[in-house]
Amino acid sequence: MTSPTTAPTASPLSPGKRSARVFARAGVLLLKWASLLALLLALVFLTVELLPGDAATATSERGESAADLAARRELLGLDRPVLERFLDWMTGLPTGDLGTSARGEQVTDLLSSAFPNTLLLGAIALLLTAVLSLALGCWAALRPGGRLDRTVSGAATAVLALPEFVVAVALVLVLSLWTGWLPAVTLTDADGSPASWDMLVLPALALTVPQTGWNTRIVRAALADEARTPHVESAVLDGLPPHRVLTHHVLPGALPAVAAGLATSTGMLLGGAVVVETIFNYPGIGSVLASAVADRDSPVIAGVTALSGAVITVVLLLADLVRDVVTGGRR
Repeated sequence: MTSPTTAPTASPLSPGKRSARVFARAGVLLLKWASLLALLLALVFLTVELLPGDAATATSERGESAADLAARRELLGLDRPVLERFLDWMTGLPTGDLGTSARGEQVTDLLSSAFPNTLLLGAIALLLTAVLSLALGCWAALRPGGRLDRTVSGAATAVLALPEFVVAVALVLVLSLWTGWLPAVTLTDADGSPASWDMLVLPALALTVPQTGWNTRIVRAALADEARTPHVESAVLDGLPPHRVLTHHVLPGALPAVAAGLATSTGMLLGGAVVVETIFNYPGIGSVLASAVADRDSPVIAGVTALSGAVITVVLLLADLVRDVVTGGRR
């Protein structure tokens, strides 16, 4: 009789090889996302070009003559093809030069105060979303299929369907107009930042609530998938307490999916911030972007897109690294 052959087992990678592979993967992802961002920026310039009017007309003073408008178009470079203007703008991007706005301001200076305020608001909302969704998802996972699990899942689905502006209006109505607990609008200091911390609460909550619903469902689904793996079933059969099984065996394996969900929420938070900032008069990129669209100001719109894309790329890369670290530790 011939002895049965056994499949060869893959030898674990050394820490050095694993790190090299992670860095190589990060480089490939950065190259791919940079290419997608460049394509998106090109579409921004093309879309603004297709809008009625141009930056010279939108920023002109009342009573300007046709000669004045022609001179302004030449000054802004609008007499050149859109592709040429885009490539000229892209050459300054690696050095941090985002060009000049239609009103003669440096785009970098224009965004230097507004974008940090938006990042602060988005970071607070992302942190709250991570804490709340993990807490709710783990709480529901302790009693799978029970009343609490169904309640959390149903509430998460209902909250997920609410747009940010609806949540913002409801928060203003309840926490500002009815109770007077929090300010309904944001006042700014001399440096352009919110005058007090409590002015961040309502905008942050308006962004957090819908994303908490989305991420709670992701956390719950990831925990349910991980709970069916053999090593978790073995831990249950060994008689470990449910909370220990959850924290030591289920949650670590679900982290890549949780991180991916939070990374996806980053783009949604930045997009929702434009609407929420307008409602609360928050000094972020929302007002800058609205003015830029009204002015047909391609460099400003592209600058906002580039900065937002860079933030989202970094967060997506971090989420991918979390996945590689967790899955690499299992090999």
